[in-house]
Amino acid sequence: MILLGPFYTTLGWRGSRFELSNTAENVVIKGVNRRAAILPTRLFDLCHVVIWRESMSPVPRAEVSEVLPALQQEIARLAGLPEIRHAFAWLRLQEAQFAAWQLEMARIAAPPFGERARGEWLAQKFIDLGLEDVHCDDVGNVFGISPGRGKDYVAISAHIDTVFPAGTPLNIRQQGARLYGPGVSDNGAGVTALLAVAGVLGATRIRHAQPFLFIGNVGEEGEGDLRGMRHIFSIPRWKEAIRYNLVLDGAGSDTIVAEALGSRRFEVIVRGPGGHSWSDFGAPNPIVVLARAIQSFAQTPVPASPKTTFNIGAIRGGTSVNSIPESASMRVDIRSTSMAEMERLEHALRQSLDTAIEEETRETEGRLASSRKPSGLSSEIVVIGNRPAGELDPNARILQVIRAVDSHLGNAAQIQRASTDANIPLSLGREAIAIGGGGAGGGAHTLQEWFDCSGRELGLKRILLAALALAGVGA
Repeated sequence: MILLGPFYTTLGWRGSRFELSNTAENVVIKGVNRRAAILPTRLFDLCHVVIWRESMSPVPRAEVSEVLPALQQEIARLAGLPEIRHAFAWLRLQEAQFAAWQLEMARIAAPPFGERARGEWLAQKFIDLGLEDVHCDDVGNVFGISPGRGKDYVAISAHIDTVFPAGTPLNIRQQGARLYGPGVSDNGAGVTALLAVAGVLGATRIRHAQPFLFIGNVGEEGEGDLRGMRHIFSIPRWKEAIRYNLVLDGAGSDTIVAEALGSRRFEVIVRGPGGHSWSDFGAPNPIVVLARAIQSFAQTPVPASPKTTFNIGAIRGGTSVNSIPESASMRVDIRSTSMAEMERLEHALRQSLDTAIEEETRETEGRLASSRKPSGLSSEIVVIGNRPAGELDPNARILQVIRAVDSHLGNAAQIQRASTDANIPLSLGREAIAIGGGGAGGGAHTLQEWFDCSGRELGLKRILLAALALAGVGA
């Protein structure tokens, strides 16, 4: 098995030979016979290739029990129903419409905290597809319901925001089976899959027992900090009624995100009196304080399991080489699957900063003449991101269902750890997974992003079967 990441990988045929290359790491695998390949990201005669995005990592799950035979039989029965076969046929025939939706949506800018126009577009699509009680909430999340006889909802969601700031040029286009442009895959693929499932339910009138709640949520990316999903689970109406959560994020059919990678992000700010590098030499220096704090914090031990990481991602401060800065700041990212480990590292960061200020203050007092009274230093730690960690029970029904569906479809999928909208329900002990919308994608979070519609049908079948198995089908 070969694992390639964290960058998206380029795949393609060169003559009679399939070539896979990771341009960022200059890794190339050649010589796979054309007839041996099933799908670019699935099985080959010579190797098994798994591609994952940054923030995703494979999770060993030896403790997960085998798929239950009774559940496998249930999925086989479900897939054999005339109305489900009709639904599969409908999905196969609608690819042109799906691509049109995907392109149309991608042309509507949805920067962080600026998703309103795209939300209005999605709400109209929900109405056109026959969903009921279509509305937007206070933060911009879009809802639509496919009613059932029960009261517990199966929520199917996809985030509608992108990482791209307002004003980003959106050169959205199609060339053959490929779509190009910012956001076409992340999360154009997920939102299109959301609409496809809503559309097939309306077109085939499949009778499901539990109602479906379709959600286009805001604020998944970056400093959005999961604000859309966080808001949904703060509302009693949804918090108490949602039983299962299927999160559709990005392209592909080869992953199951069942473990929520938690993260905490901080902006650390140090302020001082500033001054001239010559005449005010000895005054406390905020940049020096940050340097001391970084040196101390970097020595903090972290466990290999649960995997825990930290990063100093940006440092700012000062105005010129001959000025003692009045302020300096840094941004710190802490990640772990363990809330306790994140709390420990946060405490270590705060302790390192306090110690650095004490050391700089003490040395400043020694450097300055006794006739001059030094001005004090101050500091502030601002939380700029807080994504909770969580883990799905290995025997949770939603996980058993998706694995049984994959088994039925002959689809190879690997359980992953990542930061997605599923973090929120997983942190609350709810059943949730994040899966792709089918097809293949690459170049996420860049202007060269792309999505290949080939293979989308498999992803949509996978989503539909899992959703219907969770909701129940019958008269």
